[in-house]
Amino acid sequence: MISNQTIQTCIDNIHNISRLDFLVTDSLGNIIAQTNEEDTIEKGVLLSFMQSPAEVQEMKGQLLFKVNDDGQISYVLKVSGEGEAFLVGKLTVNELEALIVAYKDRIDKNSFYQNLLLDNLLLVDIYNRAQKLHIEAVQSRCIFVIEIRPDSAHESLEMVKELFDRQNGDFVTSVDENHIIVIKTLETGDRAIELDETARMLIDMLGSEAMEKARVAYGTVVDEIKGISKSYKEAMMALDVGKIFYTGKNIIAYSSLGIGRLIYQLPVNLCQMFIKEVFGDNALADLDEELLITVNKFFENSLNVSETSRQLYIHRNTLVYRIEKLEKATGLDVRVFEDALTLKLALMVQSYIKYMSSDE
Repeated sequence: MISNQTIQTCIDNIHNISRLDFLVTDSLGNIIAQTNEEDTIEKGVLLSFMQSPAEVQEMKGQLLFKVNDDGQISYVLKVSGEGEAFLVGKLTVNELEALIVAYKDRIDKNSFYQNLLLDNLLLVDIYNRAQKLHIEAVQSRCIFVIEIRPDSAHESLEMVKELFDRQNGDFVTSVDENHIIVIKTLETGDRAIELDETARMLIDMLGSEAMEKARVAYGTVVDEIKGISKSYKEAMMALDVGKIFYTGKNIIAYSSLGIGRLIYQLPVNLCQMFIKEVFGDNALADLDEELLITVNKFFENSLNVSETSRQLYIHRNTLVYRIEKLEKATGLDVRVFEDALTLKLALMVQSYIKYMSSDE
């Protein structure tokens, strides 16, 4: 059912316009909202009205109205005061019944999308329920997953909901306290730019409004509703892969994961075998931080010695010395493309092994 506070806000707004007083009870006769704290209603009168077939009843200059949900009485509204009590009462009933429908629609859609994301629906059920909920089955969509702190989950969820237009088919939900999920509908055009702009908007908004250092990942675009779970799984994988291989990024697209996605799907024992076969007894994990920073910067600059030494603020000869030191430790000369590729893969595999070990 809709919250008592929502009903109170509704009758307060109508009271401010009409100057009539309102009292709302639930189907058990409990008062849940009223504009005059001294106002009451006799339980016997209320029970008699609820059992009668009448939708409206006059009582000592006051009017009682039934508020229905699918033919069942959900609330009773009492209107009192001078003026167009009947007309205002009927309008208030319509407003409350519309709120009930809207609330049920939101809850039903939320349940549908959550089950769809988690692959809990049969294919035939997906299309049948989508039709009943007036959700377009054929429409371009992409899933965004926002990783947040659990203690800011509710606040962040409400903020994100305000950013997206449900009328256009966008929907915001969550399946746990660490992640907010945005189902974003897309129009024709440059989707890559739109996806990146949406992710940046989320990061900026949560950073400025909620002081939340969020991370955002998104999957690929799907054109049918049955593909939503696929895009969601891709976005979740992108978050995990980003934690391992792209720690400096707060926006990760599934389509840009590259070799990291391949390594992430390998068995850990196979990765350990690779490290042992390439390096033997050499302790790749024991490389000091200075060497790791140097080689990663060297890779970022496409094996360019001059540009790497400039960005590290060191002399070219110092960089060459470090590269030779690295060669002695690993047996690989990163100035040679094949050796550089082997070491790059090895470092990524080592990061993956560490992550999986810590996760266990």
